[in-house]
Amino acid sequence: MEVLNSLENGIQIITINRESSLNALNKNVIQILTDLFHEIQKSKNSFKGVILTGAGSKSFVAGADITEFQNISQAEGEVLSLKGQKLFSSIEALEIPVVAAINGFALGGGCELAMSCHLRIAGSHARFGQPELNLGLIPGYGATQRLTRYIGKTKTMELLLTGDMINAEEALRLGLVNQICEPGFELSRSIELLEKIGKKGPKSIAAIIRTVNAYYLNEEKGFALEASEFGKIMESSEAKEGILAFLEKRKPNFRP
Repeated sequence: MEVLNSLENGIQIITINRESSLNALNKNVIQILTDLFHEIQKSKNSFKGVILTGAGSKSFVAGADITEFQNISQAEGEVLSLKGQKLFSSIEALEIPVVAAINGFALGGGCELAMSCHLRIAGSHARFGQPELNLGLIPGYGATQRLTRYIGKTKTMELLLTGDMINAEEALRLGLVNQICEPGFELSRSIELLEKIGKKGPKSIAAIIRTVNAYYLNEEKGFALEASEFGKIMESSEAKEGILAFLEKRKPNFRP
């Protein structure tokens, strides 16, 4: 199974289970997560919260599954972006706390997934980044909006335009993560955090999530623009070269 789901003492633990692919997000995982969070939304009052993590010790989610990106049209690219955005926005809007237990690489769609969660606990070995530009692409699941929200325009521009990774300490300094722990303790620390929050009033918790999220509602046009631009870039020669180079394990040549 590509996604594992378990319930422990009122906490839903969802694990992306594609360890051999560094837990990369493919279309099937996106759909499974969409269905899971739809069900959680319907019975949210039964839970203290949700934890999202990745299988193994190397990676939370190391991006989207690039093998599915070949020969995608503009329209298909925009639909792909909108599906991811819809899922991540539903996670962000869920009125019980969602914690990302980041046990390694959180790159591309993985960083975007982590940012859609309300709280982020990272192992000290975790690495964050949006390397889409290295493949001739742009982020499509919300990074142009949420990363700017969390760390500001200046640093966001640098990370998006260079594709560089940052370590857990830098992510903490920038405000991208809440806490750092020793590798292997991401899940237990996340459970501790949800147990602590779970002792508070559920109506107050829901109200806090709603009102904090309300501050950012004016960014909806930005998400739509991201999806549109993501679709356009999918048909470009840059994207075709970047994706092929990635699959052939070579450096892309964007300027022949």
